[in-house]
Amino acid sequence: MTTDPTPKPTTPEIQVDSDWKAEAQAEKDRLIAAEEKADEKAETREIPEANFRGLLGTLASQALMGLGMHQDPSGNGVMVDLEGSKFTIDLLEMLVEKTQGNLSEEESTELKQLTQELQNRFVQIAQLVAAQMQEGAQAPAAQTPSGIIDPTA
Repeated sequence: MTTDPTPKPTTPEIQVDSDWKAEAQAEKDRLIAAEEKADEKAETREIPEANFRGLLGTLASQALMGLGMHQDPSGNGVMVDLEGSKFTIDLLEMLVEKTQGNLSEEESTELKQLTQELQNRFVQIAQLVAAQMQEGAQAPAAQTPSGIIDPTA
C-alpha cells in the first residue's frame, strides 16, 4: 500500500448552528407581536372629538394643575402656579362674554359653573399660599405667588 506523502487540500466544512435560526425567528415573532399590541393600543386611544365640552375640560385641567393638582417632584407638597391658573380662568371668563347668546343653555350653565368653581378654588389656594408665606413656611427664594405649598400646613 502506498501512501501519498503530500496532503490533499481539504475544503473547510461549514458548520451551521441551527439554534441561531430558531432564536432569530423567535425574536422576529416577538417583535411582530409587540408591534401588533402597539397597533391595538393606538386604535383604542383615539383622540376625542373636538367640541365645546372638550375645550372646557382642557382649560379646566390646565387651571387645576396650576392650583395644586400636580405633586412636587420632591414629594414635599404640590406645585402651584397662581399666575397661570389666573390666566386660564380669565380665558374662561372671556369665553363667557364672547359666547353669550351663542351657546345652548346647558353649555352656558356648564361654562358659568366651571368658571365660578375655579375662581373659588383660586381664592382658597391663594389664601393658603399667602398664609404659608407669612408663616415663613417657604424658603425666601421661593416667596412668589407660585411655588410649592404644603397642603397639610
